[in-house]
Amino acid sequence: QVQLVESGGGLVQPGGSLRLSCAASGPIFSLYDMRWYRQAPGYRQAPQSQRELVATVNEGGSTDYADSVKGRFTISRDNAKKTVYLQMNNVKFEDTAVYYCNADISRRGQLGRYGYWGQGTQVTVSS
Repeated sequence: QVQLVESGGGLVQPGGSLRLSCAASGPIFSLYDMRWYRQAPGYRQAPQSQRELVATVNEGGSTDYADSVKGRFTISRDNAKKTVYLQMNNVKFEDTAVYYCNADISRRGQLGRYGYWGQGTQVTVSS
């Protein structure tokens, strides 16, 4: 089965940096848009639709960011490794959240593309 597994979360001080990774595995034919979302504390059980879209990178490498992270976060992908990254620089208290990876994927032997989610990784910004 297709899986997305995040890593790299943890505790970081304000102004510090952190790099998140999300690796896709399973019977993948193609990876399309890959995204990072986040969900602030207290809303872990909220529907996926209430998560904040942080950054997107498409197949060609074009990127888009939420205004709140522009100039501080960088999304990138390694298609050979089926991995998307989120480099977080100059982090702020308000960046504290569970970060989720999301990707549009087509599976080998199946028509269409579907959205998949990782399990989330906690990022806590604290002094």
